[in-house]
Amino acid sequence: MIQSATLDFLKDLAENNNREWFADNKARFDKAKDNVVDFTAELIKELKAINPALSTDIDPKKCVMRIYRDIRFSLDKTPYKNNFGIGKLQPGNKSENIGFYVQVQPGRCLAGGGYWMPEAADLKAIRQEIDYNAEELKKIIDAPAFKKLFGEFRDQEQLKTLPRDYDADNENISLLKLKSFAALHIISDEDMMKKDSPKLVAGVLANIYPLTVFLNSAIV
Repeated sequence: MIQSATLDFLKDLAENNNREWFADNKARFDKAKDNVVDFTAELIKELKAINPALSTDIDPKKCVMRIYRDIRFSLDKTPYKNNFGIGKLQPGNKSENIGFYVQVQPGRCLAGGGYWMPEAADLKAIRQEIDYNAEELKKIIDAPAFKKLFGEFRDQEQLKTLPRDYDADNENISLLKLKSFAALHIISDEDMMKKDSPKLVAGVLANIYPLTVFLNSAIV
């Protein structure tokens, strides 16, 4: 589970996002990161039941993303993220961009996955798969449990014009116009601090797993 001290550290970091404060609170950061690593280890065990191909030998430390921001090309020069991100939770993908993501952030904890803003070649392949096999995707995203957790999949950002090679009267044009193929579910801080939170998060991700399989099958 995520400890209240971890969320408290992130709250304070958001209000004091500078190197001096971070250096003075390095011990708090280390404890918070250790907590997230421990949470990730438990999450990996739970995800094994969803995807048997997932190795329990995955190093949870390597799944927790760096808290340091890349500010080279950003107008925002704050040096640290105000969250812990967890990724690299799914093996065997043709694209490293397809998989699960978990975020630990006060008031913005979430579990999600899919493929956010695919590269041009992957986007073309996914659209082709939708054109050939839309019923499989619709079976996933229109399932009541999926909609309850993630809302309407088609409400993600879409092209303002028609995608190349597809007509307006295509029955699946709302899916073909999508720019991203991702699903996100917000989880309360209180739920993240429960003892069974790794199981809860894995349960959310279980509903995204079929989507990742569909997307992965589309990539040539």
